[in-house]
Amino acid sequence: MEVDQVLHMNGGMGDTSYARNSLLQRKVISMTKPIYEEAITNLYCNTLPTSLAIADLGCSSGPNTLFAVSELIKVVQTLCQRLGHQGPEYQVFLNDLPGNDFNSIFKSLSGFQEELNKQVGPRIGPCFFTGVPGSFYGRLFPSNSLHFVHSSYSLMWLSQVPEGLEENKWNIYMASASPPSVIKAYHDQFQKDFSLFLKCRSEEVRAGGRMVLTILGRKSEDPCSKECCYIWELLAMALKEMVLEGLIDEEKLDSFNIPQYTPSPMEVKTQVEKEGSFDIDHLEVSEVNWDAYADELNLKDAFKDGGYNVAKCMRAVAEPLLVNHFGEAIIDEVFSRYKIIVTDHMEKERTQFVNVIVSLTKGRTAVDLD
Repeated sequence: MEVDQVLHMNGGMGDTSYARNSLLQRKVISMTKPIYEEAITNLYCNTLPTSLAIADLGCSSGPNTLFAVSELIKVVQTLCQRLGHQGPEYQVFLNDLPGNDFNSIFKSLSGFQEELNKQVGPRIGPCFFTGVPGSFYGRLFPSNSLHFVHSSYSLMWLSQVPEGLEENKWNIYMASASPPSVIKAYHDQFQKDFSLFLKCRSEEVRAGGRMVLTILGRKSEDPCSKECCYIWELLAMALKEMVLEGLIDEEKLDSFNIPQYTPSPMEVKTQVEKEGSFDIDHLEVSEVNWDAYADELNLKDAFKDGGYNVAKCMRAVAEPLLVNHFGEAIIDEVFSRYKIIVTDHMEKERTQFVNVIVSLTKGRTAVDLD
């Protein structure tokens, strides 16, 4: 699997699109608002830049794409009004892999800017948007060109499926039944990728610049604990059922593995300190229910609809990977079974995703921010 060619969220605005099934991801961005507000506030007040370059890495498409950027600009504009300054020019870079639905993003920009002008007022500086297709496990921007980097629910995706997973039979990710060699392969790939990500950003972010990264992770130091891996084990159950019924070849299942790693806060901290370019300002863990609508429903409705909501959310994320490997014909059946399995599990256990959020500052050198 060539991850950079295959990995993307479901595009468009259809029933199974990411745009219509990404409320959970929006909730997570909202939950981290105090952290990125503090980071952009400190950045602006310490430097008072006349031009502000912001990159959102793993921006995807749909209503979430411009949500974080909008919130960052609002914070800066509020500061400018308080200080009596004209707002800076904003250079916004929206990055994702080439298969991302950039067309939907570009079509939404005029409406976004009109709404932002209404909310912020006439003193807002001009906003220039650029789509940047490519992997963030490589250089994307000129040296010392970025003031602020934001990324939410993207860095758990690896640059490739780890090598050496041949013994991970009947599993599609790390699982309680996975041999130690599989766990090590995933862990090593994460270390390599995250270190490369930090190195690349250290060359692109200006001295004193900030990054706020939110990564789907875990609290436990056990890499295959239920809190991070069980959502994929349930999908594997649906695929196993179809293998046993002759609807999927066993070899196909055995050769499919999810290119993801959900780190603990300690793993994130260790890699940041080891790479050495960034200082950690804040590191915390939060949780969000698998079912993004759970807080809006009564308990009875949450049990009834939760599995359906989770299955649709996961389909918007995982469908391109599954289609690339198994073909399109099985998809409806896979997620029909998955919905039933997830619903049954959610009735028995508390189900929450764990988020690892880290706020970073690039260490200052002889050259400071403009």
